Amino acid sequence: QVQLVESGGGLVQAGDSLRLSCEVSGRTFSSYAMGWFRQAPGKEREFVAAISWSGGNTDYADSVKGRFTISRDNAKNTMYLQMNSLKPEDTAVYYCAASRFLSSDSAHHVGSYEKWGQGTQVTVST
Repeated sequence: QVQLVESGGGLVQAGDSLRLSCEVSGRTFSSYAMGWFRQAPGKEREFVAAISWSGGNTDYADSVKGRFTISRDNAKNTMYLQMNSLKPEDTAVYYCAASRFLSSDSAHHVGSYEKWGQGTQVTVST
């Protein structure tokens, strides 16, 4: 059974950085493409970034491109999201997600992921 656990969230000021981690239990981590999503109060869950099983391909939402970096360490069963130059509008609960069958056309869609973590809160103050 694959389980995802996020960590690293917190309260920071605008312009600060945070690194989120997503630890995945089980021995099949390297067979999953992974993604980060976020959900702000009153809004739908939205795509942030995705990474292929090998880490060789990444994709980002336009709103975070150039500020956030997704990466993974298959030896540690862990995925990361380095968030720099944080803005108040980045405030949300951040979720990691896993997919066995992700394609470049489907990476942005919530329904393309089979497994989800419980989320970690990121709050950016002005």
